[in-house]
Amino acid sequence: MLKTSKDTLDPSDWNALRLQGHKMLDDMLDYLEHQRDHPVWQPMPEKVRESFLQPLDDGQHDLATAHELFMKNVLPYALGNVHPGFMGWVHGGGTPVGMLAEMLAGGLNANLGGRDQAPIEIERQVVRWARELFNFPETASGLFVTGTSMANLLSVLIARTSNLGEPSRQQGLAGHKQLVAYASASAHISLAQAMDIAGFGSNALRKIPVNEHYQMDMAALELAIETDKKSGLTPFFIAGTAGSADVGAIDNLQAIAKLCSREKLWFHVDGAYGALGMLSPDIAPRLHGIARADSIAFDFHKWGQVPYDAGFLLVRDGKLHQDSFASPAAYLKREARGMAAGSPWPCDFGPDLSRGFRALKTWFTITVYGAEKLGQVISNTCTLAQYLKQRIEAEPQLELLAPVALNIVCFRYRSADANRINADLVVALQESGIAAPSTTTLNGQLAIRAAIVNHRTSASDIDALIAATLALGKQIANSGITHASP
Repeated sequence: MLKTSKDTLDPSDWNALRLQGHKMLDDMLDYLEHQRDHPVWQPMPEKVRESFLQPLDDGQHDLATAHELFMKNVLPYALGNVHPGFMGWVHGGGTPVGMLAEMLAGGLNANLGGRDQAPIEIERQVVRWARELFNFPETASGLFVTGTSMANLLSVLIARTSNLGEPSRQQGLAGHKQLVAYASASAHISLAQAMDIAGFGSNALRKIPVNEHYQMDMAALELAIETDKKSGLTPFFIAGTAGSADVGAIDNLQAIAKLCSREKLWFHVDGAYGALGMLSPDIAPRLHGIARADSIAFDFHKWGQVPYDAGFLLVRDGKLHQDSFASPAAYLKREARGMAAGSPWPCDFGPDLSRGFRALKTWFTITVYGAEKLGQVISNTCTLAQYLKQRIEAEPQLELLAPVALNIVCFRYRSADANRINADLVVALQESGIAAPSTTTLNGQLAIRAAIVNHRTSASDIDALIAATLALGKQIANSGITHASP
């Protein structure tokens, strides 16, 4: 049992806690070091699931016992995105450095809502680095958030304030012109959610068709804008995608920037993972035009390999950003000196007053590994995607379903009943523990979707995915057995 002091939650025996803490740290370092010794993912036994149904109790339990339960019932049944064979959705792999930074942040327990403190200077330094990366002016602002979904919402709210004026924050949308926004049909669902939450309604987001490269069709976009204007509606916001969730497509950001400039529309870039391609000299040219954006949303926890969560919003007009969220209150009064100095505070740029120290693990990751190394990792994931594409094209039983723009490869196992076979095949791959892709649907065809994001993934993991896909696909197709094992 963890013995605590009489009046606090601190231990009465710091040395005993220190020993247990070192064991917990060593166990996690062992876990990261020996990932290849474990399955990517494995189903959770019902008995383990039931262990989480215990009611709240008022007893004190030994820290070592709680740690043992974690190692037994939690760690083996995590999603597995730290594993080199994880290729589902778009999840970063994290790093040991980021994990250690999280430990430091947890011990410091800083609230980065505001006030005069060094942790906020760390966040401001990362903001400056982001400005530099995207060639934004010194007056640009930035903010850590949970992820790009939240950053997309904040960008819609800032664009609303830009169009309707600051009084709309108090008066709402009633009596104002109907605003409409535009994004690719392949854009992330969070943009429609942002329009919903902001009060415009998700139907106010026009989903523009895509071309053969899954990029937003610029002619269709211009036609939609003209149609809405003739109908008495007011276009105000266009979201370009830099790395779509389904196939990794990049919209023509330069063309969108020119259109927004001409029509006086807010140009936002949803660059959840793709925006950080700016770190890679061979990927950055594909993002031409991103520097002209009014706002960019992206996640350090994807291609940046920072542990979850570390989303970020960069806004060209820092004053407008602040005017869109700052909410004076007596208990938040600012001073020229003392702890209440250092204005403006991060809480002036978003809705959160309580904010964790997300910036520290990001700062450590960039400081320790460096921008060049992180860029190399990004480039390597795209190289591996091209290798996977080549492996697919060399196998008659496999079929590529979409162009490979960045690091996402969509393909399928050829079969008369392809959608059902491939759906079962993806589950079988996941349950095999060898590789863990996800699925998407392209032109009515269910695709095996391999997103290569993890810095640990190598060509051998691609080979393992191909071998398992062929073996399991043949087994499922021939036997009709669902969720077969290799």
